[in-house]
Amino acid sequence: QVQLVESGGGLVQPGGSLRLSCAASGFTFSRYTMSWYRQAPGKERELVATIISAGAVTNYADSVKGRFTISRDNAKNTVYLQMNSLKPEDTAVYYCKALWFQYNYWGQGTQVTVSS
Repeated sequence: QVQLVESGGGLVQPGGSLRLSCAASGFTFSRYTMSWYRQAPGKERELVATIISAGAVTNYADSVKGRFTISRDNAKNTVYLQMNSLKPEDTAVYYCKALWFQYNYWGQGTQVTVSS
């Protein structure tokens, strides 16, 4: 059974940091490109960051470049999103996604709220 389980969300003050984790099971994690998406209330889901299977190439949305870092540990079947210098506009539900050819899987999401 395929599972993607996100964790690490919560309430943080502006300027603070959070580290999200997404633990994968039920598929060959190392083959998959992993991404983090987010969806704020009333907005469409948007791509935040992507990391390829070997981890050598990453891409980021302009809005998070220089503040967020995506990484993966293929031995632990886990992808991470380190979020620094958080802003209120980063408030959203964050989802991880696994993609390999026509196979794609989503997690259930974790809430991140940036507020004073």
